[in-house]
Amino acid sequence: MRKIEIPTERTILSSFRAEDASEVFACISPEITRFTAWQAPASEAAFAEVWQSWLPAMEDGLELTLVPRCREDSRCLGILGVHAIKSDTPELGIWLRRDVHGKRLGSELIGAVARWVSRTQTVRYFEYPVAEENLASRRIAEAYGGEVRERRQTPKYGCVVYHIPPILP
Repeated sequence: MRKIEIPTERTILSSFRAEDASEVFACISPEITRFTAWQAPASEAAFAEVWQSWLPAMEDGLELTLVPRCREDSRCLGILGVHAIKSDTPELGIWLRRDVHGKRLGSELIGAVARWVSRTQTVRYFEYPVAEENLASRRIAEAYGGEVRERRQTPKYGCVVYHIPPILP
């Protein structure tokens, strides 16, 4: 698997590796999972079942899971995923540790990854599903020209799906 690194002003996004698992797990909290389609894993062992499925999908080029790290101190900030990456409508997803919310990191990271994917392949648009009540994530999509094109109901919340146009440099 080719290691991917995408620099941003305040972070470096790198391909998820098994060595990242403990730090990523430590960032998961009830505040984070309130607006995620998945429930918080009860233990590191339960989380291992999740992340171990990411590696073959990344190896096959179907998914991309990235770990953003702070440039200043290398601490893990969360996870960013690109699902269905080989399609012309890949799906973006992000969650960040609670203590970095409100600092516009989500926008910085989504923009950098969408720009990278837009440069490396043909993208009609990115799908960006988000809980209807998650105003911060909705603002990220809207900042990049995203428009709500679909509504879904998940077991946890009502979801809107933005279509974000490709981001070219």
